[in-house]
Amino acid sequence: MSALRAAARALTGTALVGVGVLGYALVEARMPVLRRVDVPVLAPGEEPLTILHLSDLHLTGRTEERVEWVRALAGLHPDAVVNTGDNLSFASGMEPLRRALEPFLGLPGAFVMGDHDYRATAFKLPTRYLRADPRAGDDPQVEARVAELPWREVRDLQASGGWADLCNARGAIAVRGRRIDLVGVDDPHAERDAYPAPPEESAPPEAPAPSGPSAVVPSSEPSTPEGPREPAVRDRAGQPLRIGVTHAPYRRILERMSAEGVALALAGHTHGGQLCVPGFGALVTNCDLDRSRASGLSQWPGRPGAPRAAGPMYLHVSAGLGTSPYTPVRIACRPEATLLTLVPSA
Repeated sequence: MSALRAAARALTGTALVGVGVLGYALVEARMPVLRRVDVPVLAPGEEPLTILHLSDLHLTGRTEERVEWVRALAGLHPDAVVNTGDNLSFASGMEPLRRALEPFLGLPGAFVMGDHDYRATAFKLPTRYLRADPRAGDDPQVEARVAELPWREVRDLQASGGWADLCNARGAIAVRGRRIDLVGVDDPHAERDAYPAPPEESAPPEAPAPSGPSAVVPSSEPSTPEGPREPAVRDRAGQPLRIGVTHAPYRRILERMSAEGVALALAGHTHGGQLCVPGFGALVTNCDLDRSRASGLSQWPGRPGAPRAAGPMYLHVSAGLGTSPYTPVRIACRPEATLLTLVPSA
């Protein structure tokens, strides 16, 4: 009988711990934090610039607290905003997204799209993320029935504020009268990426630019027949500062960006691992990026397990602000937005 009592106590204790962890995970997912990170990518003498990095809002009609938290970030008065996608979970998130982004649309900005700007979130077993490639176990027939989201409205909302659409495109923004060059891709996780050709290889379009989930937008050069519109901000190598933007930080994209001299790449998608083990970190990244770079600032290429190893390009991966509505939990990985301050390199 004593053995049965001991087993019952152990089971009860395990159940209580499980309930406690689940309860905390539900609470943590609703505890967003603003992170502040300095990125030493500017040439000596350049004035610091601030960029608000937003990602993975995953809005629905029931995420009002998240909307209000994002709106309050306007009080930071960033110089520019970059949104790395996955704004929606369901179509009901479109109106909340309008209100979330409204305070920022008059600022210089840029964006790319994520898969959950195109397709609604569907229930999937969490264990799929333990696969080397979580997409490998997806049923094509089930995937074909996933509802389309109002992606054109997501795109047009951001473009209406003058933000640069970087889905397989190049562009530029002007910050305090200085130019920052940009390059980006559509979502690599959904295999929508088509890395844009370098400026010297881009020909003027002969017809209106295509539009669609995988449209390749012709390069937009920040110049006129008289010369550049604005002088360029200079990176630590003395070259015009170039920032790369992608939703999912796949290695093939980061390698292309690094090879062309991008000083800073911004990404989301990983949710920082979402369920992390204290002292160990993220279990997965949902892409081929190593776990040690699931969130935060690192250098690329660096080394797996030692992402701070010197590399020519800085990479910032946002843990994002939302989750799937079917798994609204986080552990040791609070939802976040990041205020990046670009500063001169020492």
